[in-house]
Amino acid sequence: MTRIRSTTVLAVLRDGRGAIASDGQVTLGNTVAKHGAVKVRRLFGGKVLAGFAGGAADAFTLFEKFEGYLERYRGHLQRATVELAREWRSDRVLRRLEAMMIVMDKDNIYTVSGNGDVIESDDELAAIGSGGPYALAAGRALVRHTDATAVEVCRQALGIAGEICIYTNDSLTLLELDDTEDDHARQTD
Repeated sequence: MTRIRSTTVLAVLRDGRGAIASDGQVTLGNTVAKHGAVKVRRLFGGKVLAGFAGGAADAFTLFEKFEGYLERYRGHLQRATVELAREWRSDRVLRRLEAMMIVMDKDNIYTVSGNGDVIESDDELAAIGSGGPYALAAGRALVRHTDATAVEVCRQALGIAGEICIYTNDSLTLLELDDTEDDHARQTD
């Protein structure tokens, strides 16, 4: 079976605003199969943003389950995230998924895996996928040494990751979450 490699997803909270971005490349073996895949979504009326590293069918399943937990717990991100991780780890079918998610609201970012991991970000940055370590390093440098907004950090850090990681391209999907009165998310790219 050909191994599917793809994805760089980065989430950033900065100055009361949040952004999540992903590249669009999907690679099958040594071939680029798709350039413009969308790997980030708005959930719970735009109050939560989520990104996914893994297969598309798995992403749809997990996004749907996660949004169900968000509805059940009235948008309480931590509780919904823990419940998703618990089900993902214990369900016979779900636990076979080789995937990761980043979920965020205006206050928190969590990385979630099928092993039951729920990792809260220490520095209001999180990244997953093949190019995740590159994007995270670039994002941390940008946050520490510039006044760039969350959106700008995402855009620049994914650009740097794309220069290094062969599984990351420059076709970005970038969503922004802000903490204005209506707590809406908007797509900036």
